[in-house]
This record gives sequence, structure tokens and C-alpha cells, in this order.
Amino acid sequence: MAEVFDKQAKLYLDGRPTYPKEWYSMLASRTTQHSLAWDVGTGNGQAALGVAEHYKQVIATDVSEEQLKRAISHPRIRYLHTPSSLSDDELVSLIGGENAVDLITVAQAVHWFDLPKFYSIVTRVLCKPGGLLAVWCYKDFIISPTFDPLMQKFFDATLPYWKPEVQYVLNHYRDLPFPFESVGLGSEGKPLELMMPEELSLEGFLRMLRSWSAVNIAKEQGVDLLSEKVVKEFEHAWGGSTLVRTVIYKAFMLAGKVKL
Repeated sequence: MAEVFDKQAKLYLDGRPTYPKEWYSMLASRTTQHSLAWDVGTGNGQAALGVAEHYKQVIATDVSEEQLKRAISHPRIRYLHTPSSLSDDELVSLIGGENAVDLITVAQAVHWFDLPKFYSIVTRVLCKPGGLLAVWCYKDFIISPTFDPLMQKFFDATLPYWKPEVQYVLNHYRDLPFPFESVGLGSEGKPLELMMPEELSLEGFLRMLRSWSAVNIAKEQGVDLLSEKVVKEFEHAWGGSTLVRTVIYKAFMLAGKVKL
């Protein structure tokens, strides 16, 4: 899957939203120690930056070298390339060893993982007790009564081009396996619903859409989902290209600790 995100690395840097600071405070308040965190599938490091405000060191990993080349530097973040060829033992050692990590975060990525393999590693490296795993994602948007139906039409057009793993996102992680003990921030089958407001221009919103894997897969197959006609329709419904709107991303989170 790394090749998909290698191609989209710059689009991710330009187009993806910033997660609210309150989320990181909420997660940090539920871990007993704040020494080491691991941000998995970090991409350009957007979630790692928020985690770093609460933990002494953050290990931020990704299978995509291109994404990591664009990662935002921070004195407490150590970015590491973790190719799929790494063995479980090698990865555990790289992260810090058994029972070493206070918080593990996965933003907009866990649905791409080999879940049994990943959860096995989580169980090994997460501190017991007191350590926490949190995964989250976003899918839908609230913009305006005029724009929202047009956005739904566009999303429907992307459906043939999503990879099968994205089904978890389409279902808001309600069917994502998550065999961890609840800490009151969503649990298996019952994700915590969150709202994520962002001030965006039309161009900023379009950059976000261009970063979608389905949009890029369609383009490789000769289908331009963001054609000039579609963009013009978006611009009209938005209220003009210069208008800045509040876009509310509808997000969902699951968080838990290792069952003892």
C-alpha cells in the first residue's frame, strides 16, 4: 500500500486538516505516564506534532518514504521508515521494546493495516497498565445546505475507486475489529463521534479532495472526478472562490487499553 501514499505525499501535506488540540489533551489525560508515544502511519507527521505537546518523545513511523521526506520536524519527534519487510521483533525493538509505549495513535490510517499483526505488536509495546491505543478517522462534512448535496453526489462518484480497506471508513469504524478495553472514548462497535471544524477556502477544500486515494486511482484510470465542470459546480455552491467557509469534518474514534 506504500506506493499509493508515495504518489500522494505532497497532496497530503497540502490538503489534510489539522486535528484539534483538545483531542491530544483528552488522550494524554488517560495515560499514567508521558514518556514515549508512537504515531503509526504518521504520513507528514500532522498527528505526531499534536502528540509531541504531551509526551517527552514521539516515535513517528510510516511505510512510505515519500511521506516521511515531507514530515514536519520537531525536537521531540523521531521519524522512522518501517517497511513491511521488518519482522515483528525488529519493529518492537525499533519502537522501544516491550511494555515501553504510553500512547499509540493512528490517524486516518488503521484501516490500511494488517490488523491482527498490528494489534499483536500494540499488545507487546503498550505499557500495562496505563498505556492507551487511539485510532481515529473522518469521512463526512457539513458545509452548507446548498453544498452538502453536491458533495454527496461527488462522494458517490468516488465509490468505485476506493480500495476494499476503506469500507471500514465508510462504516465509520463501526465494524472495525478493536479488541481493547474501553476507556470511555469509543469501543468496538461503538465509535466516539467527534466534530472537527476547519476554516477553508474553496481551493483548500479542493486540495483535500485531491489527496483522496480514490480520486488519484480514478485519475490513473483516465477518469477525472474533479473535472473543470465539477469544480465550477463546487465553486457556485460554495459561494465563490474567495469565500472562506467553516467545514465541519465528522470524525470517529476508538480508544482502549490492553485487556489484562
